[in-house]
Amino acid sequence: MTLARPLVCRLLTCLLLLVLPAAASAETVLQTLLPAQNAADLVPGADSFGPVREDVAVAPVLKGAETVAWVFVTSDFVGTTGYSGKPIHTLVAVDQDARIAGARLVKHSEPIVLIGIPEAKMTAVVAGYTGLDLVAEARSGGTGHEVDIISGATVTVMVIDDSIIRSGLKVARALGLGGLAPETAGTGPRFGIDPEATAEADWHVMEGDGTLRRLSLDVGQVNAAFAANPDPRAAARALTEAPETTFIEMQAALVSVPAIGQALLGEAAAANLRGWLAEGDQAVAVMGRGLYSFKGSGYVRGGIFDRIVLIQDDISVRFRDRDHRRINAITAEGAPEFTEMDLFRIPAESGFDPAKPFRIQLLVHREIGPVEKVFQTFDLGYQLPPQFLRAIAPPPEQAAVQNDAIARAEREEGQAQSDLWKRIWQDSTVKIGILAAMLVVLTAVFFFQHYAVRNGRRFWWFRMAYLTVTLVVLGWMFNAQLSVVNLMALFGSLVNGFSWQAFLLDPLTFILWFALAAALLFWGRGAYCGWLCPFGALQEITNQIARKLRVPQWTLPWGLHERLWPVKYMIFLGLFGVSLMSIEQAEHLAEVEPFKTSIILKFMRAWPFVAYALALLAAGLFVERFYCRYLCPLGAALAIPARLRMFDWLKRYHECGNPCQTCANECPVQSIHPTGEINPNECINCLHCQVLYQSETKCPVVIKKLKRREKLAESTAPKLGMPPAGHPNAARTTQPTL
Repeated sequence: MTLARPLVCRLLTCLLLLVLPAAASAETVLQTLLPAQNAADLVPGADSFGPVREDVAVAPVLKGAETVAWVFVTSDFVGTTGYSGKPIHTLVAVDQDARIAGARLVKHSEPIVLIGIPEAKMTAVVAGYTGLDLVAEARSGGTGHEVDIISGATVTVMVIDDSIIRSGLKVARALGLGGLAPETAGTGPRFGIDPEATAEADWHVMEGDGTLRRLSLDVGQVNAAFAANPDPRAAARALTEAPETTFIEMQAALVSVPAIGQALLGEAAAANLRGWLAEGDQAVAVMGRGLYSFKGSGYVRGGIFDRIVLIQDDISVRFRDRDHRRINAITAEGAPEFTEMDLFRIPAESGFDPAKPFRIQLLVHREIGPVEKVFQTFDLGYQLPPQFLRAIAPPPEQAAVQNDAIARAEREEGQAQSDLWKRIWQDSTVKIGILAAMLVVLTAVFFFQHYAVRNGRRFWWFRMAYLTVTLVVLGWMFNAQLSVVNLMALFGSLVNGFSWQAFLLDPLTFILWFALAAALLFWGRGAYCGWLCPFGALQEITNQIARKLRVPQWTLPWGLHERLWPVKYMIFLGLFGVSLMSIEQAEHLAEVEPFKTSIILKFMRAWPFVAYALALLAAGLFVERFYCRYLCPLGAALAIPARLRMFDWLKRYHECGNPCQTCANECPVQSIHPTGEINPNECINCLHCQVLYQSETKCPVVIKKLKRREKLAESTAPKLGMPPAGHPNAARTTQPTL
């Protein structure tokens, strides 16, 4: 509730500012942060800020007495939070033409991502939004620009981008900048679909009155569009068909309007359509013919139609296979033949208004190299004809209007945040697939470990290959390195108000934590520490290389080794205690983990951090997994719930530890007590002890069993030799010739 109340207040304030001229009752973030800012640092040539307006959380940027722009803080208008679960406060200035005149990152709680990334990089990314045209962004649904992603800060950059674009559009509309219309939700006349309207079931009539809208492109038009592309290779790959050849003829109609659906599809199909749509859903029919398909190859790959997108103001709707149905036939008289006829559902939660104009943007690509493409977009505009609309009377009481507007703003904000993490997950499909495959393989190895470790040499190569993939792919390429900071952020979120959105922003980390939670119940912390931790993989691989180079390996005395175990638990408890007072300070102290230096930033960092990481790796050349054994706070944190594991998968003999010490001596991390017990808090589930468990050359128990079997076989086997005297076959025995 402590976070919900300020959030509702901010949403209420922002919405009332845009709907009614009411005064803000709570101090805005802008009022808190603006006094410490310098106008010239934000907008070159400016000399001061004016007072913050009472009706909207903006302040004028002044050059003398002239207002050259309006400044605001993104977190006053959008609720998108970073990976830390807290807003990222970005100061943005927008000029009278709705162009961003300046942007600065002024406050955040993102050391999870930003520690170690040079401040200049983040400053440059945010400053790079200067000059962005918000009018163009409104037309493109917020997709008209490229996002400059920084390795190691992907989530933070995407959150900043989402916040700047959405809050900038809200401010520009509220102030009417660049000709953008102010938001007037809940005031003035509103229109909705008239269920009593009728339509002629004639194709040519529907084309004439605007019920059907068309986009027609021939080869000549498409070649001309690509000829204007800055890349000269686009023109060089021109289509060779005759210029008048139809490239695509695409027609669309809003068939969720009952009259249009029945006229175009027929009564039975229209009834099926109504049954498919939930309350508030809309549907558009798209028909096409020509050389180019509007559905594209994305539908085959993964259910995403990557060539069309519906755009209305700053709303963009991309269609997936679950939102798609084919049209079997067009029943309207005079309808031409089409090669593609499809229905696309527009979910109610998208915020789409069927009474307002929208457009279907067609993406056309041209290959200019083996893997390179350039793109052009063409728009099919649509406005529902007035005969299908009726005026909707405003609510009788102003309070009801305000409540509806507030509820709508909350839904839109929630949908926008949901769209952000969904977009991140869609962009990470390949990465998610690779991680899922790794988890499936590892699970199979653990479940069938008896067979997996039967051949020790092959299993060693398999483990080295798996750790290499963990290091190179999961670590250096995908940056999927878990950290104790994740746990502190989770605890902070649980205390201050849990939000799934903050954790869904990083799909690989989210999946890894869920997989780890399940693994803790089955196998303990070793499933992650021994197989899926990129830094752990780096330590083991470098140690194996050192062994091949005959670097001496040190085995610490058991008493010293046992007393060094608790160090990592002390480090974790210290970090956790500091996090209770200041999560930011704890995240800085968490630099005891070398993960960001060695995995996320690939050693591209200030020399003290690099020297620290290299020193830990150097120690690991002599004492395998030195950092994992004695210093890792994440391993310590995972060892605590690992005590709840339900199964004991590692097999042992009664003779283990008394007298046999083979496994204890060969355990890579010395997690086996001299008495034979395996310490689950220290075990990394490398399964080397299970290789030894079946070894016919190292395990005394197995060797003894083999010898016993050999003796038993010898004692029961028949003795073959010379037949005894008097035996009938004795006379047949041939004596050797001397």
